[in-house]
Amino acid sequence: MSPITPEIVAEHGLSPEEYERVLHALGREPNLVELGIFSVMWSEHCSYKSSRIHLKKLPTTGPQVIQGPGENAGVVDIGDGQAVVFKMESHNHPSYIEPYQGAATGVGGIMRDVFTMGARPVANMNALRFGRPDHPKMRHLISGVVRGIGGYGNCVGVPTVGGEVNFHPAYDGNILVNAMCVGVADQDKIFLSAASGVGNPIVYVGSKTGRDGIHGATMASADFGEDADEKRPTVQVGDPFTEKLLIEACLELMASDAIVAIQDMGAAGLTSSSVEMASKGGVGIELVMDDVPQREEGMTPYEMMLSESQERMLMVLKPGREAEAEAIFRKWELDFAVIGRVTDTGRMVLRWRGETVCDIPLGPLADDAPMYDRPHVPTEPPAPLASIPECADPAADLLKLIGSPDLASRRWIWEQYDHMVGADTVQRPGGDAAVVRVHGTSKGLAITTDCTPRYCYADPVQGGRQAIAETWRNLTAVGAKPLAATDCMNFANPQRPEIMGQFVGCIEGMADACRQLDFPIVSGNVSLYNESKATGGGSAILPTPAIGGVGLLDDWERSATIAFKQPGDVILLVGNRGGHLGQSLWLREVHGIEGRDAGPPPPVDLAIEKRVGDLIRHRINTKCLTAVHDVSDGGVAVALAEMALAGGIGAIIDKPLIRPVHEALFAEDQGLYVVTIRDTALLDFLFSTDAAGVDVIPIGRTAGKRIIFELPQGDYVVTLDQLREAHEGFFPKLMGADAALA
Repeated sequence: MSPITPEIVAEHGLSPEEYERVLHALGREPNLVELGIFSVMWSEHCSYKSSRIHLKKLPTTGPQVIQGPGENAGVVDIGDGQAVVFKMESHNHPSYIEPYQGAATGVGGIMRDVFTMGARPVANMNALRFGRPDHPKMRHLISGVVRGIGGYGNCVGVPTVGGEVNFHPAYDGNILVNAMCVGVADQDKIFLSAASGVGNPIVYVGSKTGRDGIHGATMASADFGEDADEKRPTVQVGDPFTEKLLIEACLELMASDAIVAIQDMGAAGLTSSSVEMASKGGVGIELVMDDVPQREEGMTPYEMMLSESQERMLMVLKPGREAEAEAIFRKWELDFAVIGRVTDTGRMVLRWRGETVCDIPLGPLADDAPMYDRPHVPTEPPAPLASIPECADPAADLLKLIGSPDLASRRWIWEQYDHMVGADTVQRPGGDAAVVRVHGTSKGLAITTDCTPRYCYADPVQGGRQAIAETWRNLTAVGAKPLAATDCMNFANPQRPEIMGQFVGCIEGMADACRQLDFPIVSGNVSLYNESKATGGGSAILPTPAIGGVGLLDDWERSATIAFKQPGDVILLVGNRGGHLGQSLWLREVHGIEGRDAGPPPPVDLAIEKRVGDLIRHRINTKCLTAVHDVSDGGVAVALAEMALAGGIGAIIDKPLIRPVHEALFAEDQGLYVVTIRDTALLDFLFSTDAAGVDVIPIGRTAGKRIIFELPQGDYVVTLDQLREAHEGFFPKLMGADAALA
């Protein structure tokens, strides 16, 4: 083989210092196969070398947690011997380079993480961030990503039940595509990845290995330059129909006791799956590369080990169970091959054409991989707002907000997803959280994804705290008990102290909220180097710690929705009213004030958050409330508009709002809900809020087909037709011909 030069080392993303560690670990110079294996295992994407030291600060345990971080997905008890299995991951760089396949394979990969644990996937979600809507590349990116998510999930037959979409110039050159999957499993059929049993066969199943996705993990661990489009070959190609066969074949074999360990081949493919299985089990692994199923001629061990071809799994079987397993996979028309065995050497050994082409100790590849405590500078919170613009016409401001990119209807997107396949979707996209019935039971799972990046940019600690709190609040708003969360930590270059400071600050805020809300993080993903030097790019993204949350309803029929149900209900504000306009969408969309000029984000009082949320959840369960919606982007006015549009019923807001109109209507106060209630239940509800020490104020009633704000300075009226036209118009107008096809 060719000698390893400094140029080759740099091409593999290793620093000179890291290459010295490779030499020390081996006691010699690596060959190209070994260098490739070190490069992907030590990539940011696989090793978390810049984030591991801080991720340890997150709460990850609780009485409900069966499996926390460290496996393919988190596992949480939902009673009756059942568990919910879930995780969120990023596919950002691939989706910018090739949006359809990047998004599609992101969905496929996260589903494999879930069914690898023994769970049947029951729901998908996503969290998407795009750049300026008028950016010349953005329509292409939006169209490709949405088609990729829908194309893969729809074909596999797993409903995509919701998500979130935001726009900001910071994502012009580096969009974010975060995919989440939720599955249900029996607690006595949870499968882990630690290999064991010296001599046990190592089995490859699924699709054949090709040359797609080679260096995908390395590509995902660097920022974009001018050559972004040239990295297209590093993007994987997915086949959802094969994934469906793989799900069924794996679950069928899992019904037996033949499997010792199982791991999907995700980032870094055969390398990461084999290294992780062996290192977790404290064993060694020996693979015969000639036996790896290949779909292209002349593939080398280097290519086979680094390929990220999709729809592949690695298993350790009990001895003598190979024929049984092979029969199942052949029945489902999938490849099956015994490609190696478990050893007691603590080393990865690869043989090809009778020769040893790789012999590496596993410790340096996994547990002893580099871990950095990178310099970080805390973000100084912005100064308080010196002055706040006047609100001349709240109805006009509401129309502008409801039609803005971050608040406009996502119908154009979610109508491309099959959100009803499986017939267990109880609440469709558009509410605070999706609700999916646990098949054959009365239980329901509530699922949401949340984050407010502009808050995180202004104050990472407060933004991290808010991301967890809003996720918890959205689960609560449908009546679910929040169980646990998964995270997808999207940040720019960690070698810049100010970026690392954003990461550390967000972790600090998240950890605080998780502890106080009893809401542990059980799985997740870190995606760094999300910035671009490409022409037209916006350099660093906003810090975006996306949070996926799952909650449990004992009876899905008692879940609450945001829609006004009938005229005459009393509208109440329940919770914390502070009038905080800093970092609000009202400042940004109506007055063009954002970033450091927009003041600090709204504070999150976690004690109030929990007290109010616990009360709301209890009263939903007693069927006291007819509609519930948390206050978030756009404030109370936008919450009212969304409730009115969902129910086709308007509102008269005729009670004193006790503060300036812009603070009352457009402040993004945390820990605040808009609820509706019948007159007959009002007195009992007010007694319960008083006993719980929760603030509540009536502000009006549901009525008619308009929202009327009766304010001291006059009446302001906006019709539901006007709101609907503004709300529904953004995406069809933006996507043009693509919208007509959807």
